[in-house]
Amino acid sequence: VKGFQKEAAFVSLIQVEHGGKGHAVKAGMMQAKGEYLFLCDADLSMPIEEVTKFVPPALDGYDVAIASREIEGAHRYDEPAYRHLMGRVFNLIVRLMAVHGIHDTQAGFKCFRRHAAHQLFPLQTISGWGFDVEILFVAQRHGMQIVEVPINWYYADRSQVKPIQDTYNMFREVLKVRLNAWQGRYNPTNKDTDPQTDKSVNQQTQQISKL
Repeated sequence: VKGFQKEAAFVSLIQVEHGGKGHAVKAGMMQAKGEYLFLCDADLSMPIEEVTKFVPPALDGYDVAIASREIEGAHRYDEPAYRHLMGRVFNLIVRLMAVHGIHDTQAGFKCFRRHAAHQLFPLQTISGWGFDVEILFVAQRHGMQIVEVPINWYYADRSQVKPIQDTYNMFREVLKVRLNAWQGRYNPTNKDTDPQTDKSVNQQTQQISKL
């Protein structure tokens, strides 16, 4: 990255202490300055060319846009059946306990409008894999507009995901999200309000099947 910075001055390398995926993502989002802040898994299981589906002119008028491997128009490639089954079971738990109406919370490709990111990520408490669920839960709780975008997704066997252990850990983190909500940790405060978007947003989840 440091070498690439010599050719592209706009590239920033943020170094933080090890604290989990959610910890690293939060650090990056809080320092990002663009209007559209895009989160992307390092294995690029979604081809990077599909980023254009998440920004104008293809898509606009949302707070959070998330990649989906489940809605109409999405395609999965080379994924083992047991991995797909585990993912669907976890998603069912997530929909019942936390994030309602979202078909795929765990695809590692999400785009946030700057005002949304700077409102959501200061409230993030989970540093592990379950941070996706927490951020989407808070977004729904704050009435933000979330859209699902169908993608082409390629299973990468080089992934460091440990299906059984990580599913158990994420289930624990979903429970933590519910506990945090009960304790009022996600309640809006004055410091969470972005003056650029001091508006009322109706909560809704949209499926974008054609872009």
